[in-house]
Amino acid sequence: MNAIITSFSNSLSKPWRWLTAAMLSRRVELRLAVRVTVATLLTYALSLLLHVPQVLWTVLTAVVMSQLSLGKSLKTTVDYFIGTLGGAVYSGLIAAFTPHDAELEFMTVLAVSIGPLAFLAAVKPQFSAAPFTAVMVLLAPTITHVPPLESAFFRVIEVALGGAVALFVSFFVLPSRAHHLGIEAAANMLRLMAGALRRLLAGCAEPLDVATVGKIQGDIGPAMSRLEIIADEARRERVAYFSSEPDLKPLLRLLLRVRHDLVIIGRAAVAPLPDGFRARLAPSIARIAESAARFLEESGDALLRRPAPSLVEFEAALNAYEAEIAALRQEGLTRSLPIEALERLFGLAFALEQLHQDLKELARWSADFAQAQARR
Repeated sequence: MNAIITSFSNSLSKPWRWLTAAMLSRRVELRLAVRVTVATLLTYALSLLLHVPQVLWTVLTAVVMSQLSLGKSLKTTVDYFIGTLGGAVYSGLIAAFTPHDAELEFMTVLAVSIGPLAFLAAVKPQFSAAPFTAVMVLLAPTITHVPPLESAFFRVIEVALGGAVALFVSFFVLPSRAHHLGIEAAANMLRLMAGALRRLLAGCAEPLDVATVGKIQGDIGPAMSRLEIIADEARRERVAYFSSEPDLKPLLRLLLRVRHDLVIIGRAAVAPLPDGFRARLAPSIARIAESAARFLEESGDALLRRPAPSLVEFEAALNAYEAEIAALRQEGLTRSLPIEALERLFGLAFALEQLHQDLKELARWSADFAQAQARR
């Protein structure tokens, strides 16, 4: 009997452990789901209490304004409100002072309202809500039977209410900070770079074509773009919170330099080293690849409150590589190399030295970041 109970308990514990692990891995998304739900319910209740004419648009605004992080919610709310205000004022004035009782007149007013606002939204993305608002202002009176200016006024009120509730919920209900998301994105970026570095430097011993090099570096570009967006959101949060958290912009610039190092390394490693050089340089290059990749991975861990890594192993491997290059030059072996092979060889040496300088800068930034976090 005990064996049956134990077996049944084990069969239930496995799905539970899987569910718990899945929830922990998606905790940011779960927080967003809770915030959207709370913002929806709270906005709906306030709309009924304040007798807002179009409860639908107030609730939809709150849903749209509830974003993954506070910084993104701030940006979305400000941009959406500016676009709504501009679209409402412009289209409301045109509709109020231009006759549009006939269908042709109404179509003319609609075109005059939407055209310039659509052009403005294309030039200034923060006005992307303006054309949508103009449609609402011009067509809503056909449903609610209110004057255009009154329709524009209520549209602004609806957006203001929905945005205010969304920001309130973002601040106080399971807040998710863009700074923390940025640190996680930077740690992920460092892990991607570590993997790319290992594979690129392996090309010094085995052939790598241009398509393969592009594929190796393919994930870094989108990850960098995402990190740039999050860093901008984190800057807005620092202003909103009057926070002393470290600015992510210096880290972003540093990671961009490391990415450029990988591009140069990829160009140098697109073809294997010459036969006579490969056997002598391959061991030190392999050590450089592994030690640098490990440093990048451990630097990512350090951003997440782990001990800061050391550059000693990488610097020892780099010194061994440079000593071997010097020995090859002293023996006169570089004189017989074709120009293209010689350019790749010294291009790789330059890229590794530049990587060394950037990794030292990353080590200094990590130490300063750890001290700032400890003070906070």
